[in-house]
Amino acid sequence: MGNNYKMVAKTLFGFEPLLEKELKDLGAMNVKPGVRNVSFSGDKGFMYKANLCLRTAIKILKPIKSFKVFSEEDLYKKIYSIDWSRYLNATDSLAIDATVHSRRFTHSKFIALKSKDAIVDYFRNTTGRRPSVDLQFPHLRINIHIEDVQCTVSLDSSGQSLHKRGYKSATNIAPINEVLAAGMLLMSGWDGRSDFLDPMCGSGTILAEAAMIACNIPPNLNKKEFGFEKWKDWDVDLFEKIEESALNKIRGFEHKIIGYDKAPSAVAKAKDNIRNANLEEFVSVERNDFFHTEKYTDKHLHMVFNPPYGERLELLNLEEFYKNIGDTLKQSYPGTQSWFIVSNLEAIKNVGLRPSRKIKLYNGKLDSRLLKYEIYEGTKKVHKLK
Repeated sequence: MGNNYKMVAKTLFGFEPLLEKELKDLGAMNVKPGVRNVSFSGDKGFMYKANLCLRTAIKILKPIKSFKVFSEEDLYKKIYSIDWSRYLNATDSLAIDATVHSRRFTHSKFIALKSKDAIVDYFRNTTGRRPSVDLQFPHLRINIHIEDVQCTVSLDSSGQSLHKRGYKSATNIAPINEVLAAGMLLMSGWDGRSDFLDPMCGSGTILAEAAMIACNIPPNLNKKEFGFEKWKDWDVDLFEKIEESALNKIRGFEHKIIGYDKAPSAVAKAKDNIRNANLEEFVSVERNDFFHTEKYTDKHLHMVFNPPYGERLELLNLEEFYKNIGDTLKQSYPGTQSWFIVSNLEAIKNVGLRPSRKIKLYNGKLDSRLLKYEIYEGTKKVHKLK
C-alpha cells in the first residue's frame, strides 16, 4: 500500500518480544524490535488500531524527519526547515519531549527548548503569530530523539502515555503501571482458559488487564483522548470503523477472575476501577487475607500478583512476608501456576520454593524480577510419575 509509513512503538525494558508479537498479530508490516521499542509500518488506520489495541506499548510515534546534527545551532536550523504548517496552526498549542543518548548533546530539556524555539520562530516568521506551549493537552505532541548525532523528529500519536487506560479513578499506595501489568500477564502465558486469582490486588490493575486479555477487549477503549484526534488529518469515520472492528473481536469468558486484598480501602478502589472499565461481569473483588485462604477450585488456577514491597511499605517484615507467601502457596494452593514481581532480590530467598523462571523487569525505576512458581498437586515426584 502506498499510504504505509514507518512508526515506532515504545515499551518497557524486557517487553520488546511481547510487543513484536502483538504488532505482528495485529497485522503490522516490517516489524523490527529495538531496545525499549519496536519499529513497524502501517497506514493511518493501523496507527489508530495500534493505539487502541496494543497492551504493551507506551507510545506510538510517527517519524516525520531524520537528519544528522552536530551543534545546537544545527539542530535549530534543521527543525526550522521542516514545513510545520502541515501539522500545526499558528494558533494551536504544542509540547515537546526529548530523549538524548549522545556525548555531544547531554541535556534533553535544552534540546526540547531549542526545538520549541525553532518551531515557534517558524510560525512567527511565516504568519506573524506563534503557537503556545501546553504540556498537558497540546494540539500536537512532538518527540525529538537524538542517538549520537542522528536526530529523529516524530509526532506522538498517543498523546498521554498509553498506560493511562482511563479506567483508574483511584489508586492505592503502590499502584502498578497498566502496561507492566499487561506485560506480566502475557509473559505468564495467561490466555483466559482457567480461573485467575490476584491474591494482593491493590487497586485492581492486574485484574482489569487480565479480564481484558481473557475477553480480547482493546485495552485503550476507555481512554479519554488520543493525540491523533487533534491532528489535521484526523479521520473520525475511519477511527470508528477501526473501533467497531476491534469490538467485534471481543470473546466470552467461561471462568472466574478473583481479587483479594486485606485492606478495605484497596477493595473499594479496586471495585471502582473494575466498574469504570465495565468489567464487573468478569471480575469479583473480596476482602481477604491471602495467608488465611486456600484454593477454592480443584481445577488449574493461574495467579499473577504484585506483592507490597519494602521501598513503599516500610512497616513490612519482608523476610517473614515472603516466607508466608511461600508457605501459603505450598500448603494451600496445589495445582497453581503462580507468578509475582519482586524488587527486593534478597527477600526472594525466604519464599522457600525454587522459581522455575526469573525474568528481569523494571517496576518504575526498581530493578525487579518476575518469578514463576509451579505448585504441583501432591509432591513433584508424584506429579512426574503420572
